[in-house]
Amino acid sequence: MMGRIGLCGVLTGALMIAGFAGGALADPKGIWLNEKQDSHVRIYACPDDEDELCGEIVWLKDPLGKDGKPRRDVENEDESLRGRQILGVLVIMGMEYGGDGEWEDGEIYNPRDGGTYDAEMEEIDANTLKVSGCIWFLCESETWTRVE
Repeated sequence: MMGRIGLCGVLTGALMIAGFAGGALADPKGIWLNEKQDSHVRIYACPDDEDELCGEIVWLKDPLGKDGKPRRDVENEDESLRGRQILGVLVIMGMEYGGDGEWEDGEIYNPRDGGTYDAEMEEIDANTLKVSGCIWFLCESETWTRVE
C-alpha cells in the first residue's frame, strides 16, 4: 500500500530539515535529497500562504525517459496532467507548522504512482528531515538529507 508510494524521489517526494542551534530548530526551507537519492526537492513558503510550506522537484538523477525526452507525469490520476514534465512538479503542498519541529496537515504527491497522500514532516536535525505519506493511519516515511 504505502510501499508503492516510495515517496517518490520525491519523488519524491521528502524534504525538510531541522537543527538545534541555540535551542531553536533550523528553517526547513532549502533543497533536499530524497532517500532514493534520485531527486531533489526545494522546500519554500507557499505563494498563497507564507505560513505553509510547499516543495517542488528541482533535480532528477535521470531526467530523461527511455525515448530521450524529459520524463513526464504519466502516472498522474488526472489525465490532463500526464503530459507535464516531472521536473518542476509540486510535490509538497500546504504543510503547516505544528510545533516542536513538526509539520502536518499537508499533502505529498508521488509521481511514481500518481497518488496524492496526507503528509507530515519532522525535523530531526539541521540536515535531516523525516517525510511521511499516509493513507488513513498507515504511513510510510523517508529520510531526506539537506543539499543546501
